[in-house]
Amino acid sequence: MASTGLIIGIVVGVIVLFVILLYNSLIRLRNQVRNSWAQIDVQLKRRNDLIPNLVESVKGYMKHERAVLENVTKARTSMMSATTTEGKAKASDMMTGALKSLFAVAENYPTLKANENFLQLQEEITGTENKISYARQHYNDIVMVFNTKIETFPNNIFAKQLNFKQEQLFKTAEEEKKNVKVKF
Repeated sequence: MASTGLIIGIVVGVIVLFVILLYNSLIRLRNQVRNSWAQIDVQLKRRNDLIPNLVESVKGYMKHERAVLENVTKARTSMMSATTTEGKAKASDMMTGALKSLFAVAENYPTLKANENFLQLQEEITGTENKISYARQHYNDIVMVFNTKIETFPNNIFAKQLNFKQEQLFKTAEEEKKNVKVKF
């Protein structure tokens, strides 16, 4: 009788220990997901802060390319007003496309291409785009680890009971995957 109670106590203890360890690992992963998203957000803000300077340095050279500049401005506004992960992803893709068009059009203005401010801004934005790509990749890697952890057995049973839900991957919109076409 005493040995049965001891065995039940050990089994309950092991289950409680398992749930505690699982819960702590899920909290750690969820915090990594949130931190990864925050890193993307930081880079998106940096890019948004650079856009007005870029537009101002280009305006004088590209007076008849108004649509390109308007697209960059619209994309920046969309980016700043987006509040969800999906909304920010779409706005980010829109901004990337607008910047690609802007840089492609800038190729037709040799004096603009030689302008020191423009070159510096272009370099900073390119660097920021690279950081955004890296941050997106890191975010998706962490989300994949988190989602896999909460979906695998027996974790899925306890994760559901502890209110852990899948996180969304940062996906690129279909338009973003297409090549930018610039017509003159």
